[in-house]
Amino acid sequence: MRMVDVITKKRNGHALTKEEIYHFVEGYTKGSIPDYQASALLMAIFYQGMTEQETATLTQAMVDSGETIDLSSITGHKVDKHSTGGVGDKTTFIVGPLVASVGVPVAKMSGRGLGHTGGTLDKLESIKGFHIEMSEQQFVNQVNNVKLAVAGQTGNLAPADKKLYALRDVTATVDSIPLIAGSIMSKKLASGADSIVLDVKTGSGAFMKTLEESESLAKEMVNIGKNLGRNTVAIISDMNQPLGFEVGNANEVKEAVEVLRGEKISDLRSLSLELAAHMTVLAEVMTDYDQAYRALEENLDNGKAFEVFRSFVVAQGGDVEMIDHLDLLPSAKYQVEVKAETDGYVSAIDAESIGIAAMYLGAGRATKDDAINHGVGITLKKKIGDPVKVGETIVVLHSDEDSPTDSINRVKQAYSFTKENVDPKTLIYKVIK
Repeated sequence: MRMVDVITKKRNGHALTKEEIYHFVEGYTKGSIPDYQASALLMAIFYQGMTEQETATLTQAMVDSGETIDLSSITGHKVDKHSTGGVGDKTTFIVGPLVASVGVPVAKMSGRGLGHTGGTLDKLESIKGFHIEMSEQQFVNQVNNVKLAVAGQTGNLAPADKKLYALRDVTATVDSIPLIAGSIMSKKLASGADSIVLDVKTGSGAFMKTLEESESLAKEMVNIGKNLGRNTVAIISDMNQPLGFEVGNANEVKEAVEVLRGEKISDLRSLSLELAAHMTVLAEVMTDYDQAYRALEENLDNGKAFEVFRSFVVAQGGDVEMIDHLDLLPSAKYQVEVKAETDGYVSAIDAESIGIAAMYLGAGRATKDDAINHGVGITLKKKIGDPVKVGETIVVLHSDEDSPTDSINRVKQAYSFTKENVDPKTLIYKVIK
């Protein structure tokens, strides 16, 4: 099979066969297909798209390019959750213990943050001693014992995706729905879960800025899951402002623990319960969404979910004293207040700019080799719809510098104000099954 014929076929708008897609993925992963031919095919896909079946085949080919994790020795129906990335998104720390508290095993592979989006693993490492590296057997044993484990992805999960993503990044082919969907789902499928709940973010702090784009991506991923034998549900949720009030690492862990202790942080609590309820139904522990939501809400309020989180931290070597006494978590030297310069109401917050401001403080990475400062971050004091007076604090920067000018300026640029009342943003737009 000649690669030039595969490129020509896709360039002309025809669907590729399973054999042609596997030829491409296997050849590029092993190095027999050069970058210039792979780039040409990616650009053809970018312009011509892929059918539902093509996208599913591409995803499976990327799964088959490396190792897969065998979770068959874990008792019960394994459900995973994946977020497409946002600012202040710490739902894993609430959703995992919640779902585990009703007996559903959660075996989660997570990643690190880059750019304006935070990473689950970086946040967990705010807890002294917490380790995210474990053998497959340790991972399986922990899920059987605690019902919850969160670990770093192994180096050889879907290696084709890693190589193709690097090429897409430098050939302006990242923004292709089939390629994005295949990239996300290949790693999820290789991680071994029986069912998957996707939190697809939409808005200023999300990869997909519009609801239409987010819905297209959500549908594509749900279709991939169905075509490859995994029940998949996607929730499209708002990322036009950070989720909750904390952005960073240790401070996000703190906020998640506060929700697990019963604090009513509205958007964070609501989205966590929504995701957890769908995971519980997919696991067939409960057949009715409303019943699942009520049971999970009860375990959030009675402390059962919090106890699961404590057990999870202990199992992965973390210092549970930091969870019981949140003031022991890493903190910054200075608390720098950013104040409103006008009266009115908060009309918009550019979530991406807030994420970048946190990155400037050291809470995130500009490049993959940057070190994380777990103690720095941002606390929002005002969110969309809140009234504001001149001189009132809108944001607190937790910084190791006494005057972090770049972050201050970025926060000021992120906030917009109006004299009129503003309705709060919709949190959950759609559920796609």
